[in-house]
Amino acid sequence: MTDPRRSPDNAVPGDQQTVRIGTRGSPLALVQARQIAASLEVSSGGALRGEIVPFTTSGDQLTTERLINAGGKGLFTRELDAALDRGDVDINVHSLKDVPVVLPDGQIFAAYPEREDPREGFLSPRATRLSDLSEGAKVGTASLRRESQTLALRPDVEIVTFRGNVATRMRKLEEGLADATYLAMAGLTRLGLAHLATPIPMEDMLPSAGQGIIGVVMREDGPAQVREALGLIDHDATRAAATAERAFLGALDGSCRTPIAAHLFDRGEEWQLIGEVLSLDGQQRWRSEGTCRKAASETQLAALGRAIAAEIRAAAGGTLPAFVGDW
Repeated sequence: MTDPRRSPDNAVPGDQQTVRIGTRGSPLALVQARQIAASLEVSSGGALRGEIVPFTTSGDQLTTERLINAGGKGLFTRELDAALDRGDVDINVHSLKDVPVVLPDGQIFAAYPEREDPREGFLSPRATRLSDLSEGAKVGTASLRRESQTLALRPDVEIVTFRGNVATRMRKLEEGLADATYLAMAGLTRLGLAHLATPIPMEDMLPSAGQGIIGVVMREDGPAQVREALGLIDHDATRAAATAERAFLGALDGSCRTPIAAHLFDRGEEWQLIGEVLSLDGQQRWRSEGTCRKAASETQLAALGRAIAAEIRAAAGGTLPAFVGDW
């Protein structure tokens, strides 16, 4: 049990204080939590020490089922949200693309460290690119976005449901359950496994909103010392991307039931947001883009996201494609 005298709310002057860091217990999630712990210690000048508190979330217990059949994105954060509200942890570390667009009351994103490679990675023992797969090849994914984008490029392949962490998916590939699959390059890079995949150009496959971004969440009334230290690891460009992309997602009622992608590109003097929605079979694609000044406020970035979303919704006739039922 953590000594209550050593928590940030009960700091002993001159003593190193413990910050309890909530995280999923997957290998990637633990790597990300340790990254935040190390950054906190540096940014606080050694005054703070991270203590990793792993959780098994509802989403982690799914190995074959799609998220949409079990409750969506919140399955990866529900237990962590509750622990933060109870005071069992001081902060939570999330892969941003797994976080619902609205945080629980009283919780805020205190930091977005610099974004890792946002591209998708293609993995296959039989090909280095999707275009190289044979006709009728099986592509494993549990993501509607990845499925729709795959079918848009290769309508002749077969999609099979594929879930699990990096090791699990690699094992499934070796067992022949699919001929290829996708993993985010960000996760592979953080695990030192980027060499296993071929990065897919974003012109071919736009990533999920927030892909490659770590979000650090704390209570609004959490320890000031922790918030200050987190502020020093917050990355301006990454926060801009998170703000615009999540506003786009939220304006489209983004969930795991609609194939949605978005990315904020750095175009030198300005930001460019590109967003898209696809039909479930990949044969229709609604895409829009817009720009704003680099000096834009978070309010203006969010407005850009909502404006692009409105254009797409109008182009799609006001109703977005959404999966209903069990897959």
